[in-house]
Amino acid sequence: MRRGRPRQPRELHRKPRSARPGELWLVVVDASASTRRQGALSQAKGLLAQLFEQAYRQRARLALLHANGTRPQWVWQGRKASRAARKWLEGLGAGGGTPLIEALGEAASWLARRQRLHPAERRWLLVVTDGRLRDWPPLAASACPALLVDIECTPIRLGRACLLAEQLSAEYRHIEQLASL
Repeated sequence: MRRGRPRQPRELHRKPRSARPGELWLVVVDASASTRRQGALSQAKGLLAQLFEQAYRQRARLALLHANGTRPQWVWQGRKASRAARKWLEGLGAGGGTPLIEALGEAASWLARRQRLHPAERRWLLVVTDGRLRDWPPLAASACPALLVDIECTPIRLGRACLLAEQLSAEYRHIEQLASL
């Protein structure tokens, strides 16, 4: 309402919530067996819990792609952040292989479809991985702003997550940097 109590219908100014462009946070989580080392997955779960809570408060939509075993699996695809994410996070365990490259390809094609359906929506990509991959083909840069969080916490670090972030044109952060903020 403008200028106190409206006296005529033309004085009412309505701005529907749906007119604001929404936000979508796409999270790709590498939960392969190597992420169990030195409590890396536990640290990542703490970070993800904070992220899910922030998404809930900001009314952002979440898409969650879980990469472990033989192939990536969608947990959610663009649904409103809810407390159910916390429940999924509690049950998150590590094991199996690392289908991270397949997950990134699937995420890129899903984001392209989402762009066509919701062009005004702001999208963010978060990749949580230890980067312990043997080989991967050249990757295309992310179509939206991206952050790669390296959770490699072993005494001898390979540093492949940094190379992966470079190929994705993503900002690189180690989880220890985020814990100190």
